[in-house]
Amino acid sequence: MPVKPKIALYWCSSCGGCDESVIDLSEDLLALSMGVDIVFWPLAMDGRRKDLEALSDGEMALSLINGAVRMHEQAHMVMLLRRKSKLVFAHGTCAHLGGIVGLGNFHSVQALLTRSFVEVPTVKNPDGILPGGPGEGSGKEPKLSGFFDKVMTLDQVIDVDAYVPGCPPPPELLGEAIGAVLEGRLQERGFVFGDRKALCHTCPRRDSYPERIGVKKFKRVHETEWDSKKCFLPQGVICLGPATRGGCGSRCIQANMPCRGCFGPLDNMEDHGAAMLSFLASMIDADRENEVRRITDSIPDPGGLFYRYSAPRSILGAGKRTET
Repeated sequence: MPVKPKIALYWCSSCGGCDESVIDLSEDLLALSMGVDIVFWPLAMDGRRKDLEALSDGEMALSLINGAVRMHEQAHMVMLLRRKSKLVFAHGTCAHLGGIVGLGNFHSVQALLTRSFVEVPTVKNPDGILPGGPGEGSGKEPKLSGFFDKVMTLDQVIDVDAYVPGCPPPPELLGEAIGAVLEGRLQERGFVFGDRKALCHTCPRRDSYPERIGVKKFKRVHETEWDSKKCFLPQGVICLGPATRGGCGSRCIQANMPCRGCFGPLDNMEDHGAAMLSFLASMIDADRENEVRRITDSIPDPGGLFYRYSAPRSILGAGKRTET
């Protein structure tokens, strides 16, 4: 009987949505389980680090790792998975670009912990004990793993063979990625699954895109009523489709919401947010500096909008390769 390829799935700092994308394979997941041996998946099955350490180096065919790397323990685990795997895929936007977790790079670790464990109104912590601080671990609970100063993408910690983008990735795209490994048709290292063109090329509203756009004010989605059949941009609603890789099936557009960029930048695009800012600058309909300022001030949170998914990979918050 032929030996099944071994596969591992692991999560770092993530919400669980990428693991759900595996479940969303539905019937294909049953077929996958017949063809591979899932040896490690903390979300779905019992497993310990010692089980991984017992494997030979390179024994696993593939590790799918989701989530950004924020804690020391996560870095140790992904390094171990890298050593035990022939291939490692960044599974989802957080592993690929940093994701929502990566917005933490706009704040210090101390500020984030204080807000989460002391200042939030629903939290009762009169002694102000923070993870990793004095007093933690003095009771029955063990101390948590330490934090890095910055959130890092997976490839800022280990070598990555391919990327499966999306928050979370569509199950069809994930199935394509796994199939490429099992069938031996994976393309060059660093390949990003998805389209090679921007989302606008496959957008169901593309025919309504005008030759020229002139915007006097940018509007948030709750501030206006918009035509569900027309492009968001000429209506003053920011959509990141022009700078974002296609391949998601226009999920947000189909739900009458603008793209927020979870599939990340196109090939050879250095900074996702900067590319979109450049595009929007060409839309501003103003001749005077004070008019330009008034229009740009109508965007209340540029960092959170243009770098919602890619802050650690950007020129603003690029992480450095760790040597943990």
